Amino acid sequence: METILGIDLPTWWFLVVGGVFSGYAILDGFDLGAGALHLFFKKEESRRIALNAIGPVWDGNEVWLVIGGGALFAGFPVVYATVFSAFYELFMVFLVMLILRAISIEFRSKEPMKWWRQLWDISYSFASIAIALALGLVLGNVIQGIAVDQNYTYRGTLLDFFNPYSLLVAVTTLALFMMHGAIYLVMKTENRLYAKLTILVKNTTIFFVLMFALTSVVTLLFVPHMVARYKEIPYMFGVPLLAIVATANITRQISARRYRWAFVSSTLVTASLMLLVAVGLYPNIMLSTLDARFHLTVFNGASSPKTLKTLLLIAAIGVPLVATYTAFVFWTFRGKVHLDDSSY
Repeated sequence: METILGIDLPTWWFLVVGGVFSGYAILDGFDLGAGALHLFFKKEESRRIALNAIGPVWDGNEVWLVIGGGALFAGFPVVYATVFSAFYELFMVFLVMLILRAISIEFRSKEPMKWWRQLWDISYSFASIAIALALGLVLGNVIQGIAVDQNYTYRGTLLDFFNPYSLLVAVTTLALFMMHGAIYLVMKTENRLYAKLTILVKNTTIFFVLMFALTSVVTLLFVPHMVARYKEIPYMFGVPLLAIVATANITRQISARRYRWAFVSSTLVTASLMLLVAVGLYPNIMLSTLDARFHLTVFNGASSPKTLKTLLLIAAIGVPLVATYTAFVFWTFRGKVHLDDSSY
């Protein structure tokens, strides 16, 4: 099998897809977290500032989701077909909530009536929470596996997805995004809203630490295949260690009110948790609970070597361009939020 720098092409594409989805989790994660916290702000001005903190970036952050879906389809078409058919209902809810979040942000400021704005505030917060939970629910089922047969067809029901472990991962995902979003908002605000957010940052961090610890213990006890890969390659234990150290550093930076460094640490936590899952699953992408022979791996679910080689060349050009654009947007809109006539 052809390799690049000693790594085979399917594994390279697995890393690319994982990296793009990690980018989405990091970037849209704080948007979703800010939305989940939105109803904690009681004043109209506070809600407008919170919306305008993510206003210039939220739609651009969703580009990473589109790239991730396209990358999965191009590099692992069999996996794409299986995942999207199995999780069809959840993905439809996810897409509807994405639309609801978008129109809530855009429609809210179109009319001055209090009831109008409260309606869209509620729908915005509800959609953000639902998206985070849906993502976590899918991730939890991917981690423990689903009922896929020899034809890579899902043989379970919708209710099977709502199992205790996946629900736990869903709540942990929401907790992570809420913490990530609170840290982002506190960097972008000042005065009374800043003071309120310093409290929310501490509370959301406690919430995440508790959920992270609980999910870790449950995974070790009831999802043994996620630990097997780390036993085979001991130095991979550096990944969970990074997640733990970065989480501890968040609390340290928050106590010192160094929120930029806290945000860097929450970004590292998100990335390391995604890497943690990737290492635990590899070389599998979708596990079958019916028979290990039906697992979808980076090898039996991948496109042809020629296709993967071409895709890697495109990714080597395209992903840095998108990352550069994202960095440029964040640099352009850096600093505290100040409302004006063009604000939401």
